[in-house]
Amino acid sequence: MLITYPIALAFLTFGADAMFWWTGDAFWPRAAVWTAGIGFIMGVVAGISGTVELLIVPGIRIRAPSWTHFILACTLLSVLGVNWGYRLPDPQEAVLPVGILISALGLLMTTITGWHGGKLVFDYQIGTQQDHGN
Repeated sequence: MLITYPIALAFLTFGADAMFWWTGDAFWPRAAVWTAGIGFIMGVVAGISGTVELLIVPGIRIRAPSWTHFILACTLLSVLGVNWGYRLPDPQEAVLPVGILISALGLLMTTITGWHGGKLVFDYQIGTQQDHGN
């Protein structure tokens, strides 16, 4: 459940950037600072939980796709952190063109990382409870 917040906030950051580009309203860059920051912090919390699970549960640790997902997730966290840090000094100046490009990269990374995480759940049944008969 922890991953839903950083995913949503990554999309909201891009949305706020797009709204600023479209409207020029100074509200949107301020909103993007908050969504980027909270998304990064929640991503770190989700990352800690995922790392502990990766290292403790042998069924996860032995699968190569788990490590691919881990590396992608670490890269995504780096992008989310850069996105937030870049905006802090001057939220409005940060949006165009660099901020929106970082947000777009964050969306791309979120999509790729999420797809790999979904493969772990749906293909390998990691993180699911299986019914072994009634």
